[in-house]
Amino acid sequence: MNQSRYTPLVQLTLARLREFYREPAAIFWVYGFPLIMTIALGIAFRERPIEKITVDVREDVGSAEAVGALKESLSRDERIEVHAVNGDEWVKRLRSGKTDLVVARTADGGVEMWDEPNRSETVLARHAVQNLLNRQAAGPAGPKVSERHLEETGNRYIDFLLPGLLGMNLMGGGLFGVGFVLADMRVRKLLKRFLATPMRRSDFMLSIMFSRMIFTIPEVLVLLLFGWIVFDVKNQGSFLSLASLIVIGAASFAGLGLLVASRAKTIETVSGLMNLVMLPMWLLSGVFFSSERFPDFMQPFIKALPLTALIDALRAVMLEGKSLADLGQQLLVLTIWGVIPFVIALKIFRWR
Repeated sequence: MNQSRYTPLVQLTLARLREFYREPAAIFWVYGFPLIMTIALGIAFRERPIEKITVDVREDVGSAEAVGALKESLSRDERIEVHAVNGDEWVKRLRSGKTDLVVARTADGGVEMWDEPNRSETVLARHAVQNLLNRQAAGPAGPKVSERHLEETGNRYIDFLLPGLLGMNLMGGGLFGVGFVLADMRVRKLLKRFLATPMRRSDFMLSIMFSRMIFTIPEVLVLLLFGWIVFDVKNQGSFLSLASLIVIGAASFAGLGLLVASRAKTIETVSGLMNLVMLPMWLLSGVFFSSERFPDFMQPFIKALPLTALIDALRAVMLEGKSLADLGQQLLVLTIWGVIPFVIALKIFRWR
């Protein structure tokens, strides 16, 4: 009696296992891809290098001799990478995470240090530089240090971070919202029913894209309203430009989501493909810090990523008040990533 009772459970479990291992792509993305990533990251980070501290020295404040002496003092520590800045360039670099600390000589011979209090690395950099200057001082006490914090609205780290989160949300919504929908419909054999209806393939695929873009509207509004109400994050540019960027970005990632799911037969397969597409952009596109902190030889590849283009454009509009006419390169990248994947998906899409 007990054996007959549990036979359906055993057989159904075995059927699900057979369905899984008969799909080679699913096996690779579930087991092979994470193993490859583990090996690659293990090799890349097997030795921890000396952690660098990026410090900007303002050349437009103080005498040339005093500025030169300050740069020389900081350069003696191998951990510190010194950059010279002029004008308001230092504000953008500190806000975007391109530098950890900004220092300048004061008229009384002291040192003025600017940090971003919401970033732990910039606070640690301030302590490291202050300790270095104290050790190098000839007298019992080091130079007088004036601490300044970048807390003005528009120049804070949260102002820099919110466009990155917005871009990441658009990427996730476009890829998962489109890719998983198609994969789920294929798994449940629903696409076969659409195949029997009098419609064009392009109509069906565009309907998936447009519906996803409509769902994006409340998601984006919630994030922007939350940033405005809680953190007073404001849009310095045109709201029309911001809305246009959001629509273009959503369409670009929706087209990419169509391509990823155009032939995926299982949820495991489409999940692996999503991770493959999104992982490089999560790491490289500058969601949490500036993408320019990566080496120069990587910049052409990073700039060609759709998430990098979207985030750079969103920050240009929200933080610097730029218009769409100033964002030709970013718009071109987003258009290419939206149109080409959609055209390819239209050609290779399978109903089964």
